[in-house]
Amino acid sequence: MNCDMCGKESELLRTSIENTILNVCRNCAKYGKILGPVKRPEARARPRKLEEKEVVQIIIPGYGKAVKNARESMGLTHEEFANRISEKSSIIHKIETESIEPSLALAQKLERFLKIRLIEEYEEDLQPKQQAKPDTFTLGDFIKVKKK
Repeated sequence: MNCDMCGKESELLRTSIENTILNVCRNCAKYGKILGPVKRPEARARPRKLEEKEVVQIIIPGYGKAVKNARESMGLTHEEFANRISEKSSIIHKIETESIEPSLALAQKLERFLKIRLIEEYEEDLQPKQQAKPDTFTLGDFIKVKKK
């Protein structure tokens, strides 16, 4: 495990430094009050696979035009449409002009009423976290210690 201040890999101590609890090495622990040793996290029951994907819902591009065309094909004005779905007509106008993007809940409401698709699912690949290189800056590089 790496020190939160200097990045050195060694045995760590839980230390209160300027009212912040940090896991630091013995060298950096002298700048605060030592609370005790850091307990190593227990191994997980099932390790996470690197090839897992996260599914995210996003609003499709051109959502404003799709909403406007569907509303007009139903023969509804902004006010009539807004009343039927219990929203403000100004919100409908802003969505149609794409001044704002609807929340997922509102997009689902629009999808159900207009019978169109506004939400699509997007899969993101989860990348493994990269370790910091030893020659990079750490929090400890930016701290100036005042000696009393």
